[in-house]
Amino acid sequence: MSTPELGASPPSPTGRAPGLVGRLTGPRDGMSPERTVTPGDGRCPATQDTGADDTPAERVTAPGGDPGAVTRRGAMALGGLAAVCAMAAADSGDEPAFAAADVAPLPDVLLPPAPHVVLTALDVPPGADAVRSLAALARLAREPGGGARAAIALGSSWFDKAGLAASRPLGLTPMPSFVGEVLDAALVHGDLLLQVSAATAELARQVSGSLLRAVPGAGVRWEKRGFRADSRLSEGRALARNLFGFVEGHGNPSFRSSPDAAEMACVAAGSGEPRWAVGGSYQVIRIVRFATRLWDLEPVPVQERVMGRRRDGTWLDGTRPTGRPAFDADPEGRITPLDAHTRRANPGTPGVAAPRMLRRGYSYHDGPEDQGMLFMAFQGDLEVGFAGVQRRLAGQSLDRYMLTVGGGYYFLPDLSHGTPIEFTV
Repeated sequence: MSTPELGASPPSPTGRAPGLVGRLTGPRDGMSPERTVTPGDGRCPATQDTGADDTPAERVTAPGGDPGAVTRRGAMALGGLAAVCAMAAADSGDEPAFAAADVAPLPDVLLPPAPHVVLTALDVPPGADAVRSLAALARLAREPGGGARAAIALGSSWFDKAGLAASRPLGLTPMPSFVGEVLDAALVHGDLLLQVSAATAELARQVSGSLLRAVPGAGVRWEKRGFRADSRLSEGRALARNLFGFVEGHGNPSFRSSPDAAEMACVAAGSGEPRWAVGGSYQVIRIVRFATRLWDLEPVPVQERVMGRRRDGTWLDGTRPTGRPAFDADPEGRITPLDAHTRRANPGTPGVAAPRMLRRGYSYHDGPEDQGMLFMAFQGDLEVGFAGVQRRLAGQSLDRYMLTVGGGYYFLPDLSHGTPIEFTV
């Protein structure tokens, strides 16, 4: 399915007349996809008890009669969210509970994100082969080598293929199409999502390719390669400049306050989710195409009113980037338009809670007419995280300059709590 070009949009408080989006342009000057920045070397915080039941995970026979036999070491080979959320309960099985030093950090959550990423959505055969594909990736993903980091997330369809629909996380569904989106069937969903991040684009590609060769029965549904231009840390926050020329990342918690970040990103005990899902995270991927040529025609002040921030992240009322603007003192949107992206996302009005998710953005460039952002969000609840925000964004003035064409909903497990299956690694 081909994706149409961006179309006309209604007028916005910027005062600019609506128009048709033309052909998309190439990447910004100085924003080469090959730009590299040395990533940080953060580790996860110390583990803590969540109050979850500490009995071993129930043994499940894989579809097709293949018995599983998971160990905690095998479970942790998936590089799950234990390294990030620090939510592991004590294990009464044959191995002690994992401490912080025993697990590899999860990419792009409590660690500064690496400058380059490869996202690959996979379709796997049904039945026992679905389990084998997961196990094969798990065996290699823990230590991908070369300083790269790898993580595996599960799509809703994986549980159906594995015969484990009853163990699926409560909120895990195929990603819907929101207002104004045109999703390309070739760029959405997937049974598994492999994420490999590294200091260079070449290393990320090499490691991703090596991992994929371990699952010859799986097919690549879609793949995207991303980069972070001008990637840096500021006050403990990972910042980067997107292809629209704006600095992103100020709205996330600082890496110095990882418990706050973990609380946003993780499924909490007592949430009603399957026990194995506690400490895991719902991961959202969005492939967002930018109309950079049209955007470049707008004066910078107009761009800033569309975003609701200055290009450096400062709020339009002068509030520093990590502060909170006084939207209540601007009820008519004279300073920050009511349909500005940031104001729609988090208006601060009574009854509208602030978004509870950790966000990451990578730019991508697949040609002059296909470039934009690979947006990621990690949360413990999709409704109070991404989904609630996305509905509020309907009709924002930014819609004129971008179009979501792909992505998906996935679940990134903290496998120290047990798994939806038991498999041998």
